[in-house]
Amino acid sequence: MLNNMKIIIPDTSVIIDGRITQLVKRKEYRGCKVLISEAVVAELENQANKGKESGFKGLEELVRLRDYSKEGIIELEHVGRRPRISEFKDIDDIIRNTAKEADGLLVTSDRIQARVSETKGINVLYLRKKRVKKELRILKYFDHDTMSVHLRDKVVPMAKRGKPGNIKLVKLSDKPLKERELVKIAREIIEYARVDPDSFIEIERKGATVVQLKQIRIAIARPPFADGFEITAVRPIADVKLDDYKLSERLLNRLKESAEGIFVAGPPGAGKSTFSQALAEFYKNQGKIVKTMESPRDLVVSDEITQYGPLEGEMEKTADILLLVRPDYTIYDEVRKTNDFRIFADMRLAGVGMVGVTHANKGIDAIQRLIGRVELGMIPQIVDTVIFIKDGRIEKVYKVMFTVKVPAGMMEADLARPVIEVRDFETDIAEYEIYTFGEETVVMPVGKEERTVTEKLAAERVYQEIKKYARNARIDVEVTGSSAIVWIDDKYIPKIIGRQGKKIEKIERALGIGIDIRPLENKSEREEVIKITLEETDKYVHLIAGPEYAGKMVEIYKDGEYLFTATIGRKGELKVAKNSDFGRELIDAREITAKSIRKV
Repeated sequence: MLNNMKIIIPDTSVIIDGRITQLVKRKEYRGCKVLISEAVVAELENQANKGKESGFKGLEELVRLRDYSKEGIIELEHVGRRPRISEFKDIDDIIRNTAKEADGLLVTSDRIQARVSETKGINVLYLRKKRVKKELRILKYFDHDTMSVHLRDKVVPMAKRGKPGNIKLVKLSDKPLKERELVKIAREIIEYARVDPDSFIEIERKGATVVQLKQIRIAIARPPFADGFEITAVRPIADVKLDDYKLSERLLNRLKESAEGIFVAGPPGAGKSTFSQALAEFYKNQGKIVKTMESPRDLVVSDEITQYGPLEGEMEKTADILLLVRPDYTIYDEVRKTNDFRIFADMRLAGVGMVGVTHANKGIDAIQRLIGRVELGMIPQIVDTVIFIKDGRIEKVYKVMFTVKVPAGMMEADLARPVIEVRDFETDIAEYEIYTFGEETVVMPVGKEERTVTEKLAAERVYQEIKKYARNARIDVEVTGSSAIVWIDDKYIPKIIGRQGKKIEKIERALGIGIDIRPLENKSEREEVIKITLEETDKYVHLIAGPEYAGKMVEIYKDGEYLFTATIGRKGELKVAKNSDFGRELIDAREITAKSIRKV
């Protein structure tokens, strides 16, 4: 029956995937008449105008069909009218009607189009997707050690090779690539993804396409999104198990028994996703139901673990489905935007074990990214464990706990408040405390420097509060432990203290700190002159005061005349560029002195 068919009507799907040009070259279809519906042309043009690679690929196929027509292989005719924009959602129906009116054979690789056509009595040839055996050109740039390939117009092809922690960028050729070569590679990738059942197009936007080609994630960028045509292909190079990370028995037990809100953090390329894959397999082998939430879906996990993308473009809808599925653990790759953190928190509070993959330069940064996005007191319930990955290995593990205590650096018992402690998991030593101080949320390192930092923060809060009652006053603040000295213009002191000291008591209660009010005129006696040693290097002038003055704000004087104000660095010195105005002034000076100040 098919051999007698002389009229073929292809739909958009077989034109985009290139199957129609393959079909008409077969002996049994030579000399057939191919009818191209104007609805197909309109849809392809619309996709191309949106910068979608599928649109360009489809229009390229139409040009090939025109060439076949000129060669006498087929007859080609455009039929029908161009649909209005409001009719674009009915394109498939328009194509079916064209096939029915022409009494021809509708050719499609869209299963739904084929089934609907059959129900309407239309002759249809359904071309099923099949595995593509040809070797893609992009794969020729990979070897067993290649992590990613970077191709760009007018630039030689580059690749990152090695293992996390020892990755090198190498040239793959001395010959720069041309745009037409990249276009061919991109079209080949998209064509492959459309017909290969193990590959798919994850994102297609104007100027950008993301393809998951089996285990390789490929990002194609072109103008106007990028300033040139570019293809970046990334694949996992390490197939590791949790045992390969040599976890301590203590950490392994925590992962098995109590850790249910986990952040896997680290900089880009550190091996976060690889560790998360190993963790997913670990939980699966523990008899847990494991799912993933990914966009794009590029984790390499076993078939038992279902990988979910954004449902109708929204992760919230994916989360709704997962709450019905009720997995024991969900791997969320990547938790990056505010909405991602909120979805992660919502699922965790609903009782789902969560593993979130997030970018961070330090382990504490992952927790800080939750601040302002969820209520502070909920953080330990959302994230109880942070695993920081760097160079493919676990560099730090934190446990997150909630307690009520006096924060480090404060003394008075009545300053006790809810505090989130971030402790080194292996040593159980607190490294950070997170709490509220007035209207501020403080992430405080716990160690030798915490008192200085706390006092600076407290001084700023005291200054702002006093300023409310004496807007035009000159104010200096000095904080030591849980008490503060406020130096203020003498005429404002009665206003700040208030009748029977009630106003200052109110301020002290609001700030949680004792305040001693003193006349600013007496403060000059407490200013300290610091001896400065000057040293020169090739690029800088170093003003050395000594480590005991680190963090002090000072006024710098040249030959007795004020020059500038600065804060002495941690090493007890100031560094000024020699080619700057101040640098030249310092080099010419006979004497350099510094005077410490306590202005906030």
